[in-house]
Order: sequence, then structure tokens, then C-alpha cells
Amino acid sequence: MTSLDDITGLDATAITHKRMSAMSASATVAEVRAYFAESSSRQLAVFTDGDDRYVGSLGAAALPANAPDDALASDFSERGTTVPPTAPADEARDLALAEPSKRLPVVEADGTLVGIVAIDTTLTRFCGT
Repeated sequence: MTSLDDITGLDATAITHKRMSAMSASATVAEVRAYFAESSSRQLAVFTDGDDRYVGSLGAAALPANAPDDALASDFSERGTTVPPTAPADEARDLALAEPSKRLPVVEADGTLVGIVAIDTTLTRFCGT
């Protein structure tokens, strides 16, 4: 894993976790709860349409406890902050650190989801790099 400080001269692509799992925009709240329950490192559900275009994201802590299991999870999501793959890595890092989930979607200009910038729980390294 890459250190948060070892990114001089890099762009967001270099610190992007590309092996993350995006969820369909039609995923239910129950499916998103199961996704979060599978791993404590899953702090952000990222939703895409059928063309892998970013629709929105939902942090684990932002999912209302009383949300009905059969509701569309994307109804609770927001577009939020994203970063293009060409953004400087230090900018992407700083934006991710400002997010409650410490996760930030990396999205192409046409809306295609590239991955996420994900910071580990020690706040010292990027996940998936």
C-alpha cells in the first residue's frame, strides 16, 4: 500500500483502488447492508448504471437505520464529491480525508467510474494500491 505522503508528482490514477466492487443502481437497502456487513473495510457503496457510469454513493454511516430493506439504496445516495483520474494525487488524498468514509469516487469526464481513493483506518496509507 502506498503511503499518504509518497505521492509527489502522481495523479489520482496512481492511488485509485480499481478492484473495488460497484453496486447496481437498482441495489436494495438489504443488499447494501449485506455489502457493508461482509467487511469492515467497506465504508462506501458506489452505485453505477448499466454502462458503468457513476450514479452516486452512500457511506455506511449515512444509511438510515430505519430504511426499508426493499427500498432502492440509491434513493439514499448522493452524487457527492468526485475526482477525475488526472487530478493531482495530493488533491484526491485531501478530498478523501475530508469525507466521513475516507473514500472518494474517481470518475472520468463521461461519468465512467474508474475506482475509488480509499484511505486505511490508520490514516497513513491508501487501500488497494
